[in-house]
Amino acid sequence: MLQLGFALTALLGALVVGAGQAAAVPQTAPQTGSGSITTLIDNLLKGLTTPGAPAVPGAAETSQMIVVTAPVASSQTATLTGFEKDATGTWKPVLGPTKAYLGEKGMGKAQDNVYRTPQGTFPMNIAFGRQDKPEGTKMEYFKTTTRDWWDSNEKSPTYNTHVVSDTSPGGDSENLYNSGPVYDYAVNINHNPTRTPGDASAIFLHVTDGKPTQGCVAIARDEMVKVLQWLDPAKNPQITIGVNVDAPKDAPSAQQQSLPGADVIGGVVGNLADLIPSVLAGSAS
Repeated sequence: MLQLGFALTALLGALVVGAGQAAAVPQTAPQTGSGSITTLIDNLLKGLTTPGAPAVPGAAETSQMIVVTAPVASSQTATLTGFEKDATGTWKPVLGPTKAYLGEKGMGKAQDNVYRTPQGTFPMNIAFGRQDKPEGTKMEYFKTTTRDWWDSNEKSPTYNTHVVSDTSPGGDSENLYNSGPVYDYAVNINHNPTRTPGDASAIFLHVTDGKPTQGCVAIARDEMVKVLQWLDPAKNPQITIGVNVDAPKDAPSAQQQSLPGADVIGGVVGNLADLIPSVLAGSAS
């Protein structure tokens, strides 16, 4: 029993030292006896060196965030505010708040032919418009002509992408010039990066015509120009759309974050505590 106590003490010490790595917990309780204890210790120590332990989450990669918030998911209007993280890591409002229009069916799961704005947080990756690029715009921007389309044909290999063609790609594809002043200025909300057919295409932040949209987010023309002049791809801009969404929060400091594998180690120690009575009983017999 004394030797067993030393073995368990050594094992617990190894677990503490190996707190930065994942530990594997046996799926079934071992049989009692010195042989099973050796196997248990060997398995646990092997688990401590198992590669692929999750890393401690770092600060959010983005330092520009547009927040679109509404009181209920069915709302056709919302409030849009632009936030930027300063040199101290603190989020501060820099644009808005301003009125925004959502889809006729409010927000939620985006689907083709359902006029609903996608709910969640998404990258903003390319800008375009019928007008010249506003001075100071840093994002990739293309000026549209009648040959510019956003492919919304679910059967097309270029579904949910910008295409240049003399003819429509088919389906519900939009001509980015002929759609009118709402696309004088716009930026793509990359809500469906896998381009899964049926999960909606052509979701933009664009100029409003004063009415609910087919799923996009729309704001006043002057505000849209300010957004384009502010967005910086080097800051990984994103947009969050949701119900009663707060301002973005500062990422927790390293001291506030849990050590990787700590939850697993806690489970290992708990399992050991449960096993000790049966182990001792087996050793005494």
